[in-house]
Amino acid sequence: MAASILIADDDAVARRLVENMVQKCGYETVVVDSGDAAIATLTAPDAPTIDAVILDLVMPGLDGMGVLAKIREAGLSIPIIVQTAHGGIDNVISAMRAGAADFVVKPVGVERLQVSLRNALNTSALKGELQRIRHSREGRLTFSDIITRAEAMTPVMRAAQKAANSAIPVLIEGESGVGKEMFARAIHGSGERKAKPFVAVNCGAIPDNLVESILFGHEKGAFTGATERHMGKFVEAHGGTLFLDEVSELPLTAQVKLLRALQEGAVEAVGGRKPVKVDVRIISATNRKLLERVKQGHFREDLFYRLHVLPLTIPSLRARPEDIPHLLRHFLARFAAEENRPITGISGEAVAHLAQLDWPGNIRQLENAVYRAVVMSDGDQLDIGDFPLLASQPHPVTDIPTAPLMLEPAAMPSIISGNEIPIAPLPAVGTLAMLTATGDVRALEDLENEIIRFAISHYRGQMSEVARRLKIGRSTLYRKLDEAGVPGHGGKSGEETH
Repeated sequence: MAASILIADDDAVARRLVENMVQKCGYETVVVDSGDAAIATLTAPDAPTIDAVILDLVMPGLDGMGVLAKIREAGLSIPIIVQTAHGGIDNVISAMRAGAADFVVKPVGVERLQVSLRNALNTSALKGELQRIRHSREGRLTFSDIITRAEAMTPVMRAAQKAANSAIPVLIEGESGVGKEMFARAIHGSGERKAKPFVAVNCGAIPDNLVESILFGHEKGAFTGATERHMGKFVEAHGGTLFLDEVSELPLTAQVKLLRALQEGAVEAVGGRKPVKVDVRIISATNRKLLERVKQGHFREDLFYRLHVLPLTIPSLRARPEDIPHLLRHFLARFAAEENRPITGISGEAVAHLAQLDWPGNIRQLENAVYRAVVMSDGDQLDIGDFPLLASQPHPVTDIPTAPLMLEPAAMPSIISGNEIPIAPLPAVGTLAMLTATGDVRALEDLENEIIRFAISHYRGQMSEVARRLKIGRSTLYRKLDEAGVPGHGGKSGEETH
């Protein structure tokens, strides 16, 4: 999924021209005809995710300056590019002081608009990363800090947001590297306990003989080496949240004491004489199926039901490839800044292939791949050669569905730059299904439509090249797209640009 740009302009002709240019740059568009409509779109409860705004300064009703003021009042941090018909320095200064990221003079050219959008999105991504790091360190991470656009994440996010408003125990399951701890921190940072401690414990990294001491504390002299009193993680998290990561790795002896602590709301330190009352919200996580561990006898069933009150399963990265372009942008912005490297983006071909890899290490693996590419790259833009993983997997995995083709022929990018998301992930070569699910031969029309969609994706929207390779005329190509029900293709054959 490409970045989404909101265009607000009362002039229908100018609005359509800017929309075409934005789409040509590889972005999705949301178009409104007034300042009031722009604010309504940005602040609606079910508002679409907007990555940047192109805002006309002069509009009837709520003008551009009014929109900037209301965006600031709402606490939104969306980058704004203002349009002015005259380029007056006073208007520009006022708009920049009001929070605009950049300005363009009407009529703006596609190259100038492309640079402005790229810079605004890069700056926004870097600010988002810095804010995310700061919030994480301060225990104020919220769901707005989680980068996702995937539909598969919607029910998970909704359930997690509901859980944040109570003290219900949450069990987060998911493969290693999907972001379980970030979800736990977001639940804590969005609830009533956000001002209290968030204490994370990796249960799989604690030696068996020290688990009870670390979780529940110990008294001085309780065992050899206990030279001073230790209060333990439960007491440390009093009033806040205790995050038990890889909880399935706890030894059975510690599981018994953990169950007792959860039932009674009190812990007893090793060598202690009386229990200490604690008020702790428990969030646990595991990269294994905890119920399977119960069946195998490695995890207590009674403790399982104590922790498994509200289960959340975070999908793997390969199940939500539409998140990959956005994650790439944020990781690139952060690492380029940290390493002081003048890298401006990732090529569209690299993004398309990265979006189709299996990513067994999930988001953590993707993050490290970008980190390595930024450090080792010799150019100002990352390409396929900067990702050795792509060289080892020349053929994309085939279990990721191809994104629907949404752009008009004239609006499809002829050149994809680092921050322009590809039209559609390239489907694997040679995987054209000849049979339906019931075993019948597919209709010739369906096969033809699939081949045309593949060709448009493969040749990056170069409609003349698509027609030439398919050995049909461009008018025939557009007619077939109309018959296939692809929106916005009719009668556009004269608008293609190169």
